[in-house]
Amino acid sequence: MFSKSCQYALQAILYITLHSKNGSTVGLKEIAASQKIPIHFLSKILQNLVKHKILASTKGPNGGFVLNKSPNRLKLIKIVEITDGLDIFDLCGIGLKVCSDDTPCPIHFEYKVVKNKTKELLNTKTVSELCEDVEKGQSIVTYK
Repeated sequence: MFSKSCQYALQAILYITLHSKNGSTVGLKEIAASQKIPIHFLSKILQNLVKHKILASTKGPNGGFVLNKSPNRLKLIKIVEITDGLDIFDLCGIGLKVCSDDTPCPIHFEYKVVKNKTKELLNTKTVSELCEDVEKGQSIVTYK
């Protein structure tokens, strides 16, 4: 459902939040290596998040990225909106241009339920909540 850019943005935000305690920055190379994301692709994604004031960045040898918003208030839907847009929740599950409630594709109504549940999840979950799960060992963010 989400583009690679969106998936990488979510992974990077979680990684940065977990590793930038007390305002310290996390470097681009560190994020790219830990998440196995191509560095040039990640750079563009993170700069877009800086542009939208989700992240702050500093340059130089000790430069990097830090969350610019409180993780308690940053909902996952905001990251999705910035990277993919919210119209992804209006798209047909099999890619038809004319799919709607009036002219449904074969999976329209079932897929609509999935899209609505996914949107609801993203609207309610914060970055902080996901990081808490990682810190408790209930989920992962970094590859081993």
